[in-house]
Amino acid sequence: MERVLNKVVVLNVVGLTDRLIGAYTPRLRALRDAHGLHTIGPVLPAVTCSVQATYLTGSWPSHHGIVGNGWYFRDDCEIKFWRQSNKLVQRPPVWELAKARDGRFTCANLFWWFNMYSTADISVTPRPMYPADGRKLPDIYTQPPELRGALQTELGQFPLFQFWGPATSIRSSDWIADSALHVDRQFDPTLTLIYLPHLDYGLQRHGPEPSSVARDLAEIDATVGRLLDHYDARGARVIVLSEYGIVPVSRPVHLNRVLRQAGLLRVREELGRELLDAGASGAFAVADHQVAHVYVKDAAQIPHVREIIASTPGVKRVLGDEEKREAQLDHARSGELIALADADAWFTYYYWLEESRRPDFANTVDIHRKPGYDPAELFLDPALRFPKLKIAGKLLKKKMGFRYLMDVIPSNAEQVKGSHGLAPASTDDAPILISPHLRAANGSNLDPTSICQMMLDQLFG
Repeated sequence: MERVLNKVVVLNVVGLTDRLIGAYTPRLRALRDAHGLHTIGPVLPAVTCSVQATYLTGSWPSHHGIVGNGWYFRDDCEIKFWRQSNKLVQRPPVWELAKARDGRFTCANLFWWFNMYSTADISVTPRPMYPADGRKLPDIYTQPPELRGALQTELGQFPLFQFWGPATSIRSSDWIADSALHVDRQFDPTLTLIYLPHLDYGLQRHGPEPSSVARDLAEIDATVGRLLDHYDARGARVIVLSEYGIVPVSRPVHLNRVLRQAGLLRVREELGRELLDAGASGAFAVADHQVAHVYVKDAAQIPHVREIIASTPGVKRVLGDEEKREAQLDHARSGELIALADADAWFTYYYWLEESRRPDFANTVDIHRKPGYDPAELFLDPALRFPKLKIAGKLLKKKMGFRYLMDVIPSNAEQVKGSHGLAPASTDDAPILISPHLRAANGSNLDPTSICQMMLDQLFG
């Protein structure tokens, strides 16, 4: 008898928790009420790249190697965030496991991370163009290559500046949803992975109170509803899940400034501005929301650095070798120490001590140049008197072919109201999973490493 091979779709609604499902989300509420809801246990760090890699490989960061959204690449002494090559993931993903069981299987990966040069049959992921004149132009990378033109001909240019930055909107998640429908009609993949990030942005700006993000909730609910209607008609088994929950925060913690004042962090001056010199530093922190990897050059200095970090207000705990093993985060890419923030605190990447010396990229959206995650990129600088006028002037320079710096982002962290990265204190803030076909008891807490096997069970069950 031929093996059963079901069509499965995974909707990754970033930031979704049980707390947020209610009056503003009628489609998600109906799905939860009809089929129950399960929480998913935490991954440390509870950030996009680490959680997605855990779900897709069924292994912990200590094994798959994705220890954050970015880390210190020791060989070239550089901090790099938001890398895209799938070769960085050190365990086989669900689509390889499925294809080994049945050669008919195909997978479409739509905007889940580490989506370039993978063995997935269809891939779509953001990939801006950077011409030599300094511009950043929206674009995508696809597999097969000709899908790139077909999608942008049908849907328009990918709205990169609505995908991240102060202009983020539902447009980017809607574009991703529309690309999923196009891919489904053209290729009919067995497994489709769809990333819907819209909710995450409002939660970081305004915090996790539902009334504060009512419009965002309604918008993502409508997008999910449109996808549910399409895939239900196709007879697909749909799984709705999230990566983490957002918690309210009010205290930015500047670990790199602390390490610099202790004489451990080094900077290099360029044109009167300061750049973090990681290779020359005795210790520095790679900030990633509520978790920071702290890299220490000399092992003899680890106890001293640990004492400095542990005594910093806003730091709840510091993990050394034994604690990293217990947390499943003992990997060569991890820092010698890992700092965890208090529940209402989060870590910035800031290392300069005088605002006049901050790097020129500090006030721009520049996710690849900054040596840490920067949620301030979601805001316009409140010190700008006429921000729209300034942006219009910058765009005019762009159209005229002049070099320009879109320096409209604040270089302080006071506006951020939501963050993540740690295990939630309440199940109301835990990531969730809803599926009509899951056999686990309603309300159960799922191990994050079980999500890969659950996808396989849905495919072959």
